[in-house]
Amino acid sequence: MATARLKTTYKEEIAPALMKKFEYKSPMQIPKLEKVVVNVGCGDAKDNAKVVDNVIEELTQITGQRAVPTTAKKSVANFKLRAGMKIGAKVTLRGDIMYEFIDKLFNFALPRVRDFKGINPNAFDGRGNYALGLKEQLIFPEIEYDKIDKIRGMDIVFVTTAQTDEEAKELLTLMGAPFEK
Repeated sequence: MATARLKTTYKEEIAPALMKKFEYKSPMQIPKLEKVVVNVGCGDAKDNAKVVDNVIEELTQITGQRAVPTTAKKSVANFKLRAGMKIGAKVTLRGDIMYEFIDKLFNFALPRVRDFKGINPNAFDGRGNYALGLKEQLIFPEIEYDKIDKIRGMDIVFVTTAQTDEEAKELLTLMGAPFEK
């Protein structure tokens, strides 16, 4: 459904538009979306181990792919944190599931954000990747307000094959990213 539409749009409209705008000599130079990584960190997981299970369940509902727990790499005494403790969850999306998630994010979730004016156009890393931070998981239609234990934010990173931020921004804009004007 949405997946086929976004993939077809990429091949028929987005790739030729990028080829024309940036005057690539080969179709292999056209930037593509490689993967989307969705990450939720929860600092209160050190006190209650069930928190990570809830986060994994919510991420799985939102993305349609099983989330994996992330662990602390170092021990930090001030935070009462030990190396190897579960402190969050992440999902790496590729292929059809990635396109489905992007379509849902841009067309359903982001417009539900209160006072939404667009996403920040300055959150590129200099190598063509874009990071987006959300303040709450409630903007996704799969999450029921009554069943969540706490409102948590998440980081969404779009990893592209683009060489510059300008190319990546154009790619995401053509895919439907609602950047601020």
